[in-house]
Amino acid sequence: MNARRLRASLRGWGGVGAMAVVCALAAVFALLLPVTQSREDDASDLDGQGVARGDQVRAPDCPDPEKQSLAPSSGDQNGATVQAIKKRGFLIVGVDQNSYRFGYRDPNSESDDAELEGFDIDLVHEIADQIVGKKPKNVRFRAIPTDQRVPAIQDRKVDMVVRTMTINCTRLEQVAFSSPYFVTGQQVLAPKKSDITGLDKSLADKRICTATGSTAWDALDAAKKDGTLVASADFEKRTVPNQLDCLVRLQLGEADAVVTDGALAASQAAQDPTVGLKGEPFTDEYYGVAMRKGADDLVRRVNQILVDYRKDGWQKSYNKWLAASLGKSSGPPPVKYK
Repeated sequence: MNARRLRASLRGWGGVGAMAVVCALAAVFALLLPVTQSREDDASDLDGQGVARGDQVRAPDCPDPEKQSLAPSSGDQNGATVQAIKKRGFLIVGVDQNSYRFGYRDPNSESDDAELEGFDIDLVHEIADQIVGKKPKNVRFRAIPTDQRVPAIQDRKVDMVVRTMTINCTRLEQVAFSSPYFVTGQQVLAPKKSDITGLDKSLADKRICTATGSTAWDALDAAKKDGTLVASADFEKRTVPNQLDCLVRLQLGEADAVVTDGALAASQAAQDPTVGLKGEPFTDEYYGVAMRKGADDLVRRVNQILVDYRKDGWQKSYNKWLAASLGKSSGPPPVKYK
């Protein structure tokens, strides 16, 4: 699925009434769930990770961050990191539990211990099955806030993060990424009755919510510096730990708009039919699996898994979780390695 295709499929998504299955109360309830959860039991720390459009700011030595991952076919894919995971017997993965259709707990489940599900979660299960083997309890989930994704990897609390995490140059200095498995773009979300029309002068004097440590904040900061975003738009002090918190603030009238990845904005619109997407995406955001720098064998192994997953598993997962709202997809983003 390329960025142009996604932009077209996202138009009008906020009005899809059939997807509006989660009310504001459910969103607030989701925030009350424990921050650290697993599929089975919690695991101990690792032994041992007008509408304007402007691309992300890219340094001269990092022109295409989504093309900086290691090739799956070269080097040892069964090195020390992978072997340590196999010996342990399960994979530890940082995920989200509040991103509808990507990583979330079904609020309509009759179970008191509903399992995580979604597009990102399907990918986690595939990676765990391929590295550890298809067996019960082969993955432990750790729900982490947006601003704790990088620290969780660096502090070796998780083997990897699969959490709608954009590959960018700054993060490449902190963690390693797989090749991209999804592409979207930053977009504005606001109440349907609002006069906001996108990233333009309609945001003057508006309160904009973003998640701490997100590429949305960086995109707004860059837009304000180059004049694309009006100077009176207020976003610097309106950050929250988790992206879903922004939807709650919007519902409570504590924010006028939200800026986040278009796919996540659309999932929030599905949770609340009173809000919708405004304007078109104004960046390109490639999601990747984040891992510890230096764990080259794990990066290469994950990239090989993604090669096979893109052939069949990716489309099945997309059709199950995202197609009803995003529309037909032309497939995962194209891949190039270093």
